Amino acid sequence: MVSNRRITLRAHPSGNPLPSDFALIEEAVPQPGPGEMRVRNLYFSMEPAIRGWLDGKDNYFQAIPLGGVIRGPSLGVVEISNLTGFAPGDHVWGLTHWEDYSILSAETILLEKLHVSDDIPLSHYVGALGPSGLTAYVGLHDVGRIKAGETVVISAAAGAVGSVAGQIARLRGCRVVGLAGSAEKAAILTDKLGFHAAINYRAVDDLGAAIANACPDGVDVYFDNVGGRTLDALLPRMRDFGRIICCGMISDYNNQANPTPVHNLWQVVAKQLTLRGFLLFSHLDSLPQARHDLHQWAADGKLVALENVTHGIANAPDSFCRLMAGTTVGKTVLAVDWPA
Repeated sequence: MVSNRRITLRAHPSGNPLPSDFALIEEAVPQPGPGEMRVRNLYFSMEPAIRGWLDGKDNYFQAIPLGGVIRGPSLGVVEISNLTGFAPGDHVWGLTHWEDYSILSAETILLEKLHVSDDIPLSHYVGALGPSGLTAYVGLHDVGRIKAGETVVISAAAGAVGSVAGQIARLRGCRVVGLAGSAEKAAILTDKLGFHAAINYRAVDDLGAAIANACPDGVDVYFDNVGGRTLDALLPRMRDFGRIICCGMISDYNNQANPTPVHNLWQVVAKQLTLRGFLLFSHLDSLPQARHDLHQWAADGKLVALENVTHGIANAPDSFCRLMAGTTVGKTVLAVDWPA
């Protein structure tokens, strides 16, 4: 008998989440009602933002309760549809749950019908050609307002968003410096993704001095995925009227009750900086152009989709925990692995 496997929250994590904080349960396959459709999930997008929903405290989304199914963005295929505009066989994206089957409606957050190409791996629509790439694009253009000739620094540059952001900035004519947590990741940035320079922040005694050495004329735009000490080190190295794109602050996601202090905020005033956060769903008008450009770059071989894929729904917790421990490279994706 076919069942619906679901990953639930067994315990609130303490620090970095562990696979034992999650549980796998099986329930009946749900049936769609009027105005709904049933989607068979194919890929889960592992997102650092999920960590903020596991501590029992609401933020911009409600916290996931103990015993609740883990919420996360997914790519799937429609099986049954009572929802106008969607038909069986359509590939869709939306904020659903870690489960085999999901019921979606017009109210599903981030719901979108995907137009996929047979010559592009489907998993790329979860990462470089999906929300990670779109986030990088919107952050650089709408928030960072990058211009050719500027110096752009990217933190967590070997991650899902950072790896795309650095490539976009290079394609726009910027000089790009990436920050990463290992020599292996730093080499990927320069050798595979075309960054002009990379800094292994774990190998330097003074990150601020390393940034100053790599960016002798200062930094025009900083794409911040990390926050904390890294943001603190960048602030004095920004040029006057520089822009800081606040995309994420993963350095404190496992320690949200005691965030790292930032001591150099006066530089925002002294250098007349713009420091702005953003969420992708607030920039929907920018997405059509972003999708067009990302697909064109990928088709032309100018954009590398850096990803790591774990197989099997039971391994979703382990995949997420490795992401939060900082051991992954590129976009972290879970393939549910349905038989062909």
